[in-house]
Amino acid sequence: MENLKLCESDYRFMSVIWDSEPLSSRHLVELCAERLNWKKATTYTTLKKLCDKGFAKNENTIVTSLVPRENVQAFASEHFVSHTFGGSLPMFLVSFLGGKTITDEEAAELKRLIDEHRG
Repeated sequence: MENLKLCESDYRFMSVIWDSEPLSSRHLVELCAERLNWKKATTYTTLKKLCDKGFAKNENTIVTSLVPRENVQAFASEHFVSHTFGGSLPMFLVSFLGGKTITDEEAAELKRLIDEHRG
């Protein structure tokens, strides 16, 4: 999988795009001011950086994503489990649950997902 790693602020910025695309760059500036408390210059600088990295596109002042949110989330999750738990999903789940209980519905959904992805 290609490197789809985003720092926290870039991920929040891309979330604004994913939630509202396609959108004008002017509307993006307004949304970033409202949601991220960013100035116009910060928005345009970050947009250019993420366009250069291939995450977004600004064509004729219309901004769209080039990478789906799900791909970035999958990369981040895989990277985290690999580096923190040696790639062990069971070790991650044990740590994540940390003695918490889950509902019958959550257990059923996890079982369904495991069955669906069993290889």
